[in-house]
Amino acid sequence: MARYAKEHKQVTRQRIIEKAGHRFKQDGIDGSGISTLMADAGLTNGAFYAHFASKDDLVANVVAEELRTQVERYDTLRPGRQGLEDFVRGYLSPEHRDQPGTGCPSAALLDEIGRCADATRQAYTEGATAVVEEIAARLAPADPQSARGKAIGLFTMVVGTLQLSRALADRKFADEVLEQGIANALTFMQ
Repeated sequence: MARYAKEHKQVTRQRIIEKAGHRFKQDGIDGSGISTLMADAGLTNGAFYAHFASKDDLVANVVAEELRTQVERYDTLRPGRQGLEDFVRGYLSPEHRDQPGTGCPSAALLDEIGRCADATRQAYTEGATAVVEEIAARLAPADPQSARGKAIGLFTMVVGTLQLSRALADRKFADEVLEQGIANALTFMQ
């Protein structure tokens, strides 16, 4: 019975993290209260504190999980620069732009993460470092460290491009930003 309870608690905790990740990316961290987050997970408010010490604790866990999942997705790409090009095209797509709740946590939450507690900023730092390392390994498989600066540049370029495209009310201009972002990123990768 105890083993079931422990496994059930882990499954429930994971469901809260996943649902909160979607809600945070959709409505923002500050725009998502505990009652809404728990309702999304199909649980009562009272169950929250059985899993997390505070909302800040949840946010740090969500950020860590979102970035870990993002890094794992690199394994599904074609090897090397071809996979990186696929990543850029998918990242800077209208579909990704129009569905922030299922997309990249950086583009959706970066401005809020900078104002979060240290644990969240540390979780983000570790996740962003893993993303940069993955990009660098694809840019220069034999010597990823040599491509670190370029990887940082590419990561910041695609995140900023997506954020700008999401902010624009003019759909044609927003699409143009994405298309130019792809062209700029591919040129930058050479």
